[in-house]
Amino acid sequence: MIEKILLAVSGLGHAEEMLKMLKEVPSIQSAKVTVLHVVPGQTTSEAMTTKWEEGGKILANAIQSLNLDPSQVSSILRQGDPKDVVCQVADEIDADLIIMGSRGLKRLQSILSNSVSQYVFQLSSRPMLLVKDDIYVKRIKRVMVAIDNSEAAKNCLNLALFLLRGVQEGQLILANVVPDLGGKATETTEIKPDKNSALADAVAAAERQGVPTRCIRSTGKPGEQICRLAEEFNVDLLLLGSPDRRPSIAKSFVDIDRLIGASLSDYVRVNASCPVLLARTAA
Repeated sequence: MIEKILLAVSGLGHAEEMLKMLKEVPSIQSAKVTVLHVVPGQTTSEAMTTKWEEGGKILANAIQSLNLDPSQVSSILRQGDPKDVVCQVADEIDADLIIMGSRGLKRLQSILSNSVSQYVFQLSSRPMLLVKDDIYVKRIKRVMVAIDNSEAAKNCLNLALFLLRGVQEGQLILANVVPDLGGKATETTEIKPDKNSALADAVAAAERQGVPTRCIRSTGKPGEQICRLAEEFNVDLLLLGSPDRRPSIAKSFVDIDRLIGASLSDYVRVNASCPVLLARTAA
C-alpha cells in the first residue's frame, strides 16, 4: 500500500525523524524513499550558487541521518517554487505518501506566510503525513483513526491496519465523535460497537489481522474532540480522512474553505499533538 515515499526536507523540523520511525514499521521497511530539497529562485547568480551549495548540504545531511539502504533511497535537488515542485515530484514518482514538516500555523497565518505544507495539503490528492515542529516524534505503536461511515474513514482504517501489520504491542484506537456543534462535550467513553455499524466492521477487520483495538466515543466539536482524544490516549500517529471536495476542473485552485481553516482536517493538522496522516479520497 505504501511503496514509494516522498520526503521533502528543508533542514528544519522533524520530517527526517518521522521517516526513521516509519521505516521501523515492518510493512514500510521495503518502501523506496525519494528525498527532495527545493532551492528557491534567487535574484543573482552568486546567490543562486550559494543556495545550491546549501541545498546540496541539506540533502546530503538528510540522507546521512536516515541511514537507509542505498538501494532504497534516491535524492532530488531542484530549483523552483517549493510549493509547486513538491506536488510535481510527487506526481513524477507516483508517491504513495508525502512526508513534510509543518509549522502548524493557523488559518490565514499560513496563507500570509506562503506556507509550503499548507499549499501541498490543499492541492495534492495523495496521502500526506504532516509533522509539526513543536511535537515529539515517537515510535509508532498506538495509531488512532477517526472513524465514521465515510469512504475517507474506511480508507484511513485500511491504511492504519497496513501500518500496524507486524508491529509488536501495536494498538488501533477507533475514535467515534458524535458532532455537537453547540460545543457541548462529554467525557470519553470506551464502548462495544453495535452490530452492523462502522465501528463493528472496523473491529472485525482489525481482528482478522490480529491487531488489538479499543473503541472510544465522545460528543462535541469534532476537531476539538479528535485532538483531545489523541492527546488523552498518548497516540503516536493520528489518521484522518480528508475528502477532496473540489471537482477535477478546479484542481489547480485552492479550496477556500480549507484555506480559511473551516475544515475538520485543517483544524486537526494545526492543533493535534502528534503527527497527522491525512488520507485523501476523491469526492
